[in-house]
Amino acid sequence: MSQADAGIDLETSLGYLLKEASSALRAAMEEVLRPLGMGVTHYACLELLAQRPGMSNSELARGAFVTRQTMNVLLQNLEREGYVVRPAAAPVGKALPTRLTPSGRRSLERASAAVRSVEVRMLSGMTGPERSAAFHALKSMIHSLTSPPAPSPPADDRG
Repeated sequence: MSQADAGIDLETSLGYLLKEASSALRAAMEEVLRPLGMGVTHYACLELLAQRPGMSNSELARGAFVTRQTMNVLLQNLEREGYVVRPAAAPVGKALPTRLTPSGRRSLERASAAVRSVEVRMLSGMTGPERSAAFHALKSMIHSLTSPPAPSPPADDRG
């Protein structure tokens, strides 16, 4: 099967390049977070809770791009390690709002500095306008993929 038969030329596919960049970013983040005793999902959970205290397991899972089950296991570990607290019973409905502890905040501060260094490294070869253009292009791609497709115009039956 030739490349033409496959339909996508990986050398020129923007989607493939985005996936490659995502994988490289994750690997670089894992490398700087490992010495701090955490991984990307652990860091993402702490960062989300710092910015949006009281998020539920489901909200955290969506924000960290993992399953609810994976997030539940992580939250149990974070709670056991003293980084987060959750009420014994849900105040409303079934969701247990999670909050960072002071220990969790201190851990997050170290992790955020490490992750910032990765982002600075990632963007070091770009000018300010290039960074801005990349940011806007990525936001546009996300919007295009997460918004409902525009309806197709009705077929012209006069033909």
